[in-house]
Amino acid sequence: MRSENTYSGAAQAAPLPVICLAGPTGSGKTAAALAMADALNGEVINADSRQVYADFPCITAQPSQEERAHCPHHLYGFLPTAQKISAGRWADQVTALARQILEKGKTPLLVGGTGLYFNTLLHGTAQIPPVDAALTQALTARIEAQGPACLHAELTIVDPEYAARIHPNDRQRIVRALEVLEATGRPFTWWHKNAMSAPLCTGPLLVLDAPLSWLEPRLARRLDIMLEAGAMNEARAALENCDDDAAPGWSGIGCAEALAYLRGRVSFDECRSLWLRNTRAYAKRQLTWFRARKEAVWLPPEDVDGVVAAACARWAR
Repeated sequence: MRSENTYSGAAQAAPLPVICLAGPTGSGKTAAALAMADALNGEVINADSRQVYADFPCITAQPSQEERAHCPHHLYGFLPTAQKISAGRWADQVTALARQILEKGKTPLLVGGTGLYFNTLLHGTAQIPPVDAALTQALTARIEAQGPACLHAELTIVDPEYAARIHPNDRQRIVRALEVLEATGRPFTWWHKNAMSAPLCTGPLLVLDAPLSWLEPRLARRLDIMLEAGAMNEARAALENCDDDAAPGWSGIGCAEALAYLRGRVSFDECRSLWLRNTRAYAKRQLTWFRARKEAVWLPPEDVDGVVAAACARWAR
């Protein structure tokens, strides 16, 4: 095993070598990532679309300050609740970071559970024509007036494959998929299958094979720990910063349920029950998405040494 990276920035057009560590929520990616960082002189880059938000470190299970002190971490908790981030913008930031990490002789470790993010890096981005801002505004007004579930149901009819991959409360992605269909006449899924750019990065996609039966008690225990650690106080503080239910940061699991409780729409027990149910459903969707990836290397979540060994064996520079 080599601990030094020999990357040269001379051939920047080629995909950048990285290691991707994915898996469903609650599968133990953080602990595995820290062990990989030790073995490969690595730096961790966030690949989770919820963990970018600054107001929700507890609710979105971002690495703790102690964990971040173990090795450099990037793209965690940097975005205000009111702002959205596209997979393309995220990929641009990751590419710049990966290049810097490689030039230092270190290993970029992409860690998270957002399949679209990994797909964007490893397989390129869909070359979708620009969409008229007026269309975006009209759909945004509709989703605010009718609610995300209504438009998600529409998306399920016209693009069921993409609708199954996103949360019914994910306003940003629902609007994006519907505006692309209306503007181009083709569903979002078609563009991602037929009009892709060149990959930005290359490397193994390691996935923690955590079945739902293994995950369920852990997700319930993690949720209770979050609530005991002040998740609702975190949501109250976030509401003071952003009193807009339609803001992108509020669409994530945990954030949406906490907001419903704070607005008086559900009781605390209902909030917890919905939060746990939606978390389980999200984990199921993540597993389904990653199982469809032919390049995925499935590894036992509790065997951290095995994950590290797999990463070291596949790290080619």
